[in-house]
Amino acid sequence: MAKVTFVTTDGTEVSISDANGSLMEIATANGVDEIEGACGGVCACCTCHVKIRPEWLGKVGKAEEAEQDMLDEEDGTDERSRLGCQVELTDDLDGLVVDVVPL
Repeated sequence: MAKVTFVTTDGTEVSISDANGSLMEIATANGVDEIEGACGGVCACCTCHVKIRPEWLGKVGKAEEAEQDMLDEEDGTDERSRLGCQVELTDDLDGLVVDVVPL
């Protein structure tokens, strides 16, 4: 299992070791307050919007069409934007750092 660090809007780092599942599931299960996951992880809202740190973009990959369509509806998105519910943490992503986008 991998480790992921969420950096909240106030700069607090929340690191979770032995994490399993999507970034949204990991964040909500571990009290990352700025990640809501209102739709339950079905790519129907942007309440789990995160920004992937540049050094991780190649490993995490780009949003698929449905996810990108949802992100296009949200303000403040860019090439680093992903929905946490659509990013599964794998061993290849061990050490991933993401910035949480405020709701």
